[in-house]
Amino acid sequence: MAEPLDVGPFYHGTKADLRVGEHLTPGFRSNYKPDVVMNHIYFTALPDGAGLAAEITPGDGAPRVYLVEPTGEFENDPNVTDKKFPGNPTRSYRSKAPLRIVAEVHDWPRLTPEALQMWQERLAAIRTDDRAEIMN
Repeated sequence: MAEPLDVGPFYHGTKADLRVGEHLTPGFRSNYKPDVVMNHIYFTALPDGAGLAAEITPGDGAPRVYLVEPTGEFENDPNVTDKKFPGNPTRSYRSKAPLRIVAEVHDWPRLTPEALQMWQERLAAIRTDDRAEIMN
C-alpha cells in the first residue's frame, strides 16, 4: 500500500460527545458491519467525509466532527484506497494508535434529508450482505 499522502489537518466524524484532549481508540463495532469489532480508528483529511461518517453513524447522539491528531503511525484506508477508488481521493486513513481530539468543528456541511435517507438505505443493504467485506 502506498504511503499516506496527507500531513493533515485530519477529521473524525462520530455521534460521541468528546472533549479536547480525549482520545478516540480502535476496538468499537463497525458502522457498516456491526458484527465486526474494528482493529483501527478511521479518519480523513476531508471535513465533508467526516461529516458524512458522523451523520450515518448509528446511535441517538448528535452528529459531530472533530479535528484530530494521530498519535502514531497511520496508513491509507484499504477499504477505499485502490479497492474502490484508484489512489486515495477520499483522503481516508486508519491507525491502530489513538487519535487525540484537538477541537470540535462546527461549520461542516450537513446532508439533506434525501441524501441521508439514500445513505441509510445503502448501509442497510451492506449490513445484510454477507459478501460485503471490511478489511480490518
